[in-house]
Amino acid sequence: MRPDIVLVMVDQLAARWLERAFEGVVAVPNLRRLAESGVRFANAFTPNPVCSPARASIATGLSSQGHGVTECGYRLSPDVPTFMHALQGAGWRTGAFGKLHFQPQLAGVRPDYRPYGFEVTRISEDPRAGEWLDWVRRVHPAHYRAAQATVWMTMIPELADYGPEHTDLAEEIRRAREYYPQTAGEAYPLPFPAEVSQTAWITGRARDFIRETPVDTPLFAQVSYVQPHNPFTPPQEYVPLVCEALIPEPVGAEWQDDARVPYFAQERYARPSYDIADWKRDRKLYFADLAHLDHELGVLLDCLDETGRLARTHVIFTSDHGELLHDHGLLGKWERHYDPCIRVPLIVRGPGVEPGVRTDLVDLCDLAPTVFDLAGLPQPVLPKPDLGRPYEPDTLPRFAGRSLFASSSESEPRDAVYIQSNNNHWSATPGNWARTLRTARYRYTSFLAGGGEQLFDLERDPDEQHNLAGRPESEWIQRDLRDRLFERIALEGYPNSPRGLFGIGTW
Repeated sequence: MRPDIVLVMVDQLAARWLERAFEGVVAVPNLRRLAESGVRFANAFTPNPVCSPARASIATGLSSQGHGVTECGYRLSPDVPTFMHALQGAGWRTGAFGKLHFQPQLAGVRPDYRPYGFEVTRISEDPRAGEWLDWVRRVHPAHYRAAQATVWMTMIPELADYGPEHTDLAEEIRRAREYYPQTAGEAYPLPFPAEVSQTAWITGRARDFIRETPVDTPLFAQVSYVQPHNPFTPPQEYVPLVCEALIPEPVGAEWQDDARVPYFAQERYARPSYDIADWKRDRKLYFADLAHLDHELGVLLDCLDETGRLARTHVIFTSDHGELLHDHGLLGKWERHYDPCIRVPLIVRGPGVEPGVRTDLVDLCDLAPTVFDLAGLPQPVLPKPDLGRPYEPDTLPRFAGRSLFASSSESEPRDAVYIQSNNNHWSATPGNWARTLRTARYRYTSFLAGGGEQLFDLERDPDEQHNLAGRPESEWIQRDLRDRLFERIALEGYPNSPRGLFGIGTW
């Protein structure tokens, strides 16, 4: 029987913070049982630490240059093949629930994701307006104004003329936020119970899909939560579950005293974030969000069990990128390529998967070829027409990544992963562009357009507090990593992009 595959994605969860949860900051029993029954990849990295590019790489197995979504604001072309297309074409029933972010969220709150390979879509993304908010209005009208207050992307043009009644929803949201002023912050408990939350709604729609799919039909479900993306907004009932005494203190803002301080610190930060904001409260609410997500994962796993599918289901759990959460005196992600920004959780369990922990370097581009492997589908290759001449090699790969379960004879372990950042929400200049080479021991980052360099020896300095860039004693390793980074930048377009491709070597 062909396996079911469930991709559980959360947004902005660093591997570092899941590891702290496992150490006791907050109980996450369902994530723990998932990790103990599967393989946990301790060194998994995002290729581009922001939502749209990372999610496009997961779906296509391509680098940012390969699929064309180099930063948020681009739309992933449905013409670029996704693994969802392949599963749908091979007979899987495919569904997407929650956040996909293959299209800019400012373009509207009802994106059509069916052309990407999904038969069923129930979408609710960062803006929260759309399906979830409309559901609250119908099913939980007493909490509708409170739900409106949590909609923070009021700059979306559609909100001024919303729905068939042409409501000025942006104005209603503004008034709701006056009634619930706490929702203007970066972290607050939800002003309604957990069962009304966007997170619970996403789980509910995924459960409906699982229950409605005939048991003899294989399914793929992407269950993709917005949390713990900022604003950090757990239900109030989960906040007391966090052990405050075990919340770690932020690591220092080493860039304050660094002569090679990166551009992002020069331009945007005069003081560390933990000197300005209540870092302990932010972390407490972030971990409470993780506890709520763990509960919803348990609901999802129970549904698979109740429907008789769990034993044949491959569950993949990951995040698109991390969150600094005041480490280094910073919040967010983007070009700040510290460990909490770029290293993400990745767990895979299912039939034939040997439980354990792997420490080799892996990349989110590896997920698409891994899904082909788990589904028993042949790995796709790029087309090469017969023009009467030989090609080397005989076949050209379509993926920038490779299956996590490829045999050692098929691929050698990586010696490094490559990570890039381009423009962010407040800058359209290369001064905020960053390129990183992360090896098992070192992290070397070049901030372009004169933005500085960072080099950290992670073996001796795991908290990345001592920038070795520019120091005479580190010249040899810096030169070696810079040269290797240059090659990775040049080779980012390999394998060739499938966008508009007729065949390799044609005229």
